[in-house]
Amino acid sequence: MANQSSSLWQKHAIFEKNSIILVIGIVVAIVWGGLVEIVPLFYLKSTIEKVEGVRPYSPLELAGYNIYVREGCYNCHSQMIRPLRDEVERYGHYSLAAESMYDHPFQWGSKRTGPDLARVGGKYSDDWHRDHMRNPRAVVPTSIMPSYPWLEKTALDTKHLGEQMSVLSIVGVPYSKEMIDSAEKDAIAQGSGDAKLQARYKNVIVRDLGADKGKLTELDAVVAYLQRLGTQVDFKLYDSKANIR
Repeated sequence: MANQSSSLWQKHAIFEKNSIILVIGIVVAIVWGGLVEIVPLFYLKSTIEKVEGVRPYSPLELAGYNIYVREGCYNCHSQMIRPLRDEVERYGHYSLAAESMYDHPFQWGSKRTGPDLARVGGKYSDDWHRDHMRNPRAVVPTSIMPSYPWLEKTALDTKHLGEQMSVLSIVGVPYSKEMIDSAEKDAIAQGSGDAKLQARYKNVIVRDLGADKGKLTELDAVVAYLQRLGTQVDFKLYDSKANIR
């Protein structure tokens, strides 16, 4: 046993006493480890597990997402609930990668001056969101969020939604030609309560926002976007499937 240990030490001493050989050994170990981690990814069509219910943004939701990013809301609000007990108890089910697969860029974030918004959809009414954007202190007295009163006074520009969707389709968002060609019409349809839109966008929330009267505003789009967040996945069904496996 002692002879065997001595033999192993002598072999290992080659690396201990020769820095060049040690460096070569380190490089070989790193390259081999990297290959083991990276090569399998080339054989995967996607690293994101598909989750039933997740769909691309409707034109009105996409417009709201663009305004949300434009106004820098991601600087104070994250959209990623980590799988930690305190986060799950406060915000809801931890975030799934598939929920952000159509976000360009994604809104995960790491700083929370305000609460995480990954599950805010359906938590509050449309009127609550409108009051909150006009004057956050009206609904949350301790809020330090700035007001965005101009959003409800600014008419929503829907002319370029089709072009934006066309670009997103290039990077993998599954917008069909029909969706792209009907972008402006579909945005108005969602804002005028036209349920026919659900044929193209499953479970899309349609409501009469006055779009049929030419009164669709940037605030309408932001509310449509916020009310969608966290509503695409039936987490009870997802957890039950996970338990079966």
